[in-house]
Amino acid sequence: MPRMFIFGLGYTAACIARRLEPQGWEVVSSGRDGTLRFDDRDNVLMALADSSHVLSSVPPSGEGFDPVLEAYGERLSGKWLGYLSSTGVYGDTGGAWVDESAPVGTGRRTARADCDREWLARGARVFRLPGIYGPSRSALDRVREGKAHRIDLPGQVFSRVHVDDITGGVIAGLDAPGGAYNLADDEPCSQNTVIEHACRLLGQPAPPLLSMDEAQLSPMARGFYAENRRVANGKAKRVLGWKLRYPTYREGLAACLAAEAQ
Repeated sequence: MPRMFIFGLGYTAACIARRLEPQGWEVVSSGRDGTLRFDDRDNVLMALADSSHVLSSVPPSGEGFDPVLEAYGERLSGKWLGYLSSTGVYGDTGGAWVDESAPVGTGRRTARADCDREWLARGARVFRLPGIYGPSRSALDRVREGKAHRIDLPGQVFSRVHVDDITGGVIAGLDAPGGAYNLADDEPCSQNTVIEHACRLLGQPAPPLLSMDEAQLSPMARGFYAENRRVANGKAKRVLGWKLRYPTYREGLAACLAAEAQ
């Protein structure tokens, strides 16, 4: 039985674990919902010794280093390695398309870019992810909660990906060479467009169009709007044979709505 050790069993990694287990994988994990504490070093080391595959979804520490590589990096050689990174490593491209050949580390996520490079240097499959959404974590939920915003920023474009498609990409990467892979859907668009579609699905009016100041966004949200890019996914399709279940936000939000009815 193949064994996957997952560092950081959060929303996305838990979806990956749920897909692996019915396929005959044993999954051991650390994190809030994991089977082991990250700092339970003896048990983590024993589990790592018996694991053929290691996936990390742990972000950089506040000091900028990678916690997994810092604590357990010496025990990862010879294993399949995967790392859930961010397309934020590309920084702002002014709305232009960006692929895996683009430079990283020029934006606000310099620590993430440094960790991204470290995992690549170890031969990992580095999955660069844009905005993640899925059941219980989508524009539908923000609209219902009254937290959805439409910001008056003409030309602002983002990429996004459904959590099920991330799972499909990681599983496709189990037989793929190391390297960076963008896992993004086929249709980058403005956040306003997604919010408006969510409102139509729910039969609710769209929120008013506001300036950044009027919306009173948090510093984190302002940082999100400070970057503008379209993420190309051709390499993942070509090399991994990755096929999107939800090629745009329209199919993805419809699936989220259907999942709620089950």
